[in-house]
Amino acid sequence: MIKTLKHTAISLAVLLACSSAVLADGNAFTPLNFDDASYGNTSTVTPAQAVNPQEVPGNSKMQNAILELDNAQVDVRNELLNYKAKYSDIDAQYKLIKAERKALDQQIRAIEKRIKQIDKAKEKIRKNML
Repeated sequence: MIKTLKHTAISLAVLLACSSAVLADGNAFTPLNFDDASYGNTSTVTPAQAVNPQEVPGNSKMQNAILELDNAQVDVRNELLNYKAKYSDIDAQYKLIKAERKALDQQIRAIEKRIKQIDKAKEKIRKNML
């Protein structure tokens, strides 16, 4: 009990010591910069980036390529659905055949057991006759 309590206390102390790094505020720290300055996004928009996307040459080709990929994806998904449907049909047939096989196996075993019982009864009768 005391040993477990000591292990728990040591584990808690290690956890608290390591969690201080997790709870840090995220500001950058270098030996040259000790202040609490916030480092945000300082990017500016250049004139090249301010161009309207509709005016970019080749943009229609990219949109057409994306549409073709979307159509191809729809076709592949439809094909996948067809294969899943076929698979579920075959799986249902497999389960049905497996159940029938199991039932027939049980019937065969029951009949073989009855044959053995009849053979034993015949042997007992023969022994009693002699």
